[in-house]
Amino acid sequence: MPHSFGYRARTRHMFKRGFKEHGPVKLSTFLINYHVGDIVDIKANAAQQKGMPHKYYHGRTGIVYNVTPSAVGVIVYKVVGNRYMEKRVNLRVEHVRHSKCRQEFLDRVKRNHEAHVAAKEKGERVNLKRIPVQPREARTVASATGDNIPQTMVPVPYETTI
Repeated sequence: MPHSFGYRARTRHMFKRGFKEHGPVKLSTFLINYHVGDIVDIKANAAQQKGMPHKYYHGRTGIVYNVTPSAVGVIVYKVVGNRYMEKRVNLRVEHVRHSKCRQEFLDRVKRNHEAHVAAKEKGERVNLKRIPVQPREARTVASATGDNIPQTMVPVPYETTI
């Protein structure tokens, strides 16, 4: 039996609404401001079929390049063969949300700035670089004398009750 190759083919689970999230789109979705240069995540909302992204762009992250009253234009890079192609996708605001991918970096910049200002007031230098997780410190197991006596582990013998 041949399967279809339609625009929304094989999106049964991808475009479904979450548990207890059915019904019309919340009005707070329309009150979020988007500006050119914002980083956004594309997630299709099945309650609004207009301005919906193709299934390829669902879950992708892009940069806003155009803002209209009810939609935004997003630049997404797509791998085609051996290169990245810049794709410009126009989506309604129901299918877009601000990305949190840069939030950790911005928090770290703020934290580093505060640490730098505090160190400058004290007249000392501070290392602001991230350091990978180091190996754990060495430790010694208590000797076999006293309360820590070695125990021999043996399997429980098989017993039948018949």
